[in-house]
Amino acid sequence: MRRLFCLVVMFCAVQATTFAQQPYVPSEENLRSRQEFADARFGIFLHWGLYSMFAQGEWYMQNAGIPYEEYSKAARGFYPAYFDAEEWVRAIKDSGAGYLCLTSRHHEGFSLWDTDESDYDVMDATPFRRDIVRELADACHRQDLRLHLYYSHLDWARPDYPMGRTGRKCGKDPSKADWPHYYRFMNRQLTELLTRYGKVGAIWFDGWWDHDEDSVPFDWQLREQYDLIHRLQPACLIGNNHHMTVNLGEDIQIFERDLPGENKAGFVPQAAAVSQLPLETCETMNGIWGYRVVDQNYKSVETLVRLLVATAGKGANLLLNIGPQPSGELPAVALERLKGMGEWMRRYGETIRGTTAGDLQPTSTCATTRKGDRLFVHLMGYDSLELRLPLSCKIRRAQTFDTRQKVKFRQTRDEVILTLPERPTGIDYILELQTTNP
Repeated sequence: MRRLFCLVVMFCAVQATTFAQQPYVPSEENLRSRQEFADARFGIFLHWGLYSMFAQGEWYMQNAGIPYEEYSKAARGFYPAYFDAEEWVRAIKDSGAGYLCLTSRHHEGFSLWDTDESDYDVMDATPFRRDIVRELADACHRQDLRLHLYYSHLDWARPDYPMGRTGRKCGKDPSKADWPHYYRFMNRQLTELLTRYGKVGAIWFDGWWDHDEDSVPFDWQLREQYDLIHRLQPACLIGNNHHMTVNLGEDIQIFERDLPGENKAGFVPQAAAVSQLPLETCETMNGIWGYRVVDQNYKSVETLVRLLVATAGKGANLLLNIGPQPSGELPAVALERLKGMGEWMRRYGETIRGTTAGDLQPTSTCATTRKGDRLFVHLMGYDSLELRLPLSCKIRRAQTFDTRQKVKFRQTRDEVILTLPERPTGIDYILELQTTNP
């Protein structure tokens, strides 16, 4: 069985190399998957691994300079007794999210599934001995929630990974780097994830930036890897958190802690050009990605809803992160936030799901989303009875979304002036404008 599995990996790798230089033409299944992804508009990110045990965030190994041989011993105590995949998925789905993305293997190098490629995984290195990816995949499939899997390109523990600008104090011997060996290891692991766990909606790569300061540009051989993924699951989307212009073979564009076209996080000298691919912004619910016990600075439901609205107004998805606890539980505050967002989404999700970017760029008090000839105007903290919008489309009718109350308006060549029936209140005061097709 192992020999057959290796032959499949080798065949796919050879075929991917053969076609590596050809233009990428997404399959019909892939295009449908892109649309389903874009329609969801909201997903939940789960950063979970051994780092949760230290309760210092997902970069603890790097930041504290812990030798990988000592760090890996923590696996012997990893026993998240309260982990319940069904409960996690139910809470996420009830929030209005259309998918979840799990860190199957983060930079620490520990795998949350039963991999044949290393004993440094949840089944072989821990007393827990339960395949977390398997349980979450099964729960997602049963509850009809898209499953996306994060996979780190870099590794602070494996000696064959060529050391980049991080992980330099983690005890690795740079002379043992062996990129061809490590590349084959990654592709075999990706093949496992895409052949053993049913439908995977996306692979979410991270770590390209680890070699962005090399004197000689590092060749990650991305296209060959991307072709392997698309051959195994044509509908599986590929995103890469490289903070750069998209590469051939990628199906979505990712923005970390930024709305598309912005560069407030400052990961790169200037904002990456926004592509025509489906877009996704990832952001934390509190201050950090992995569980950190002192980080209780959770954003309010109001702030999170308004972030979702602004992201949708940019034509992008919001991937909102939670760091599960070492006990296997989602933090109580995170569950409260999910519940609050779910209540809002059940009432107003129609103005978010299945929409495209609105006609106007989002501001601190206004964002717009569009669904055909319906333009939704989201007012957040707006305090006036008159609203001026620089719209060029013709308005046929205006009403409040909640009560369907008619809103008076007049239109000039350059703008629409609406007279609101009341001062906007609440998290998001929504108007619905019936327009000519944009």
